[in-house]
Amino acid sequence: MNNLRLGVLASGRGSNLQAIMDAIDGGRLPAEVAVVISDYADARALERARSRNIPAFHINPAAFPHKGDYEEAVVDTLKKHAVDLVCLAGYMRLVGAAMLEAFPNRIMNIHPALLPAFPGLHAQQRALEYGVRYSGCTVHFVDEGMDTGPIILQAVVPVLPDDTPETLADRILEQEHRIYPEAIALFAAGRLEIRGKRVYIREG
Repeated sequence: MNNLRLGVLASGRGSNLQAIMDAIDGGRLPAEVAVVISDYADARALERARSRNIPAFHINPAAFPHKGDYEEAVVDTLKKHAVDLVCLAGYMRLVGAAMLEAFPNRIMNIHPALLPAFPGLHAQQRALEYGVRYSGCTVHFVDEGMDTGPIILQAVVPVLPDDTPETLADRILEQEHRIYPEAIALFAAGRLEIRGKRVYIREG
């Protein structure tokens, strides 16, 4: 059986991309990163990919008249590299119809909060402002909403009295790096089943 081919979309430093590649190297994830795409030319994620000779592309949204045209270019690149699963790793754009139609139930995202709480940006800051005792991260399938897709895995992180958004984010990130590869491995093993808004994990 061929390894699952991943297409990773990232806007920044690519630490979750690194965690995925490390899990592959460590034999914990039967997959390969087939292509990395960023909407920022200077994204560290592109450097990480190129250092491993993984095809890496900057696709500039400003070069296209409409969001749909930009997404079609992203979809074309993913399809040219025969991607099975799209992984958003710090990708700061809302996914639109073109990608959702091209990869139905085959787009994953990692979010630094316990969804459905605190979707969108600045999740750690808002968690602290609300005084929650626990935060964490969520891997979910992507739908047309903002962080509203079916939840696959979550990890809980206690919020400490002296936490700042930065210290909380750092501790959450450790858990992101653990559960994202785990969720991808479950997908690769065919163990994820979506029923309505719920994801069921079949016994391995």
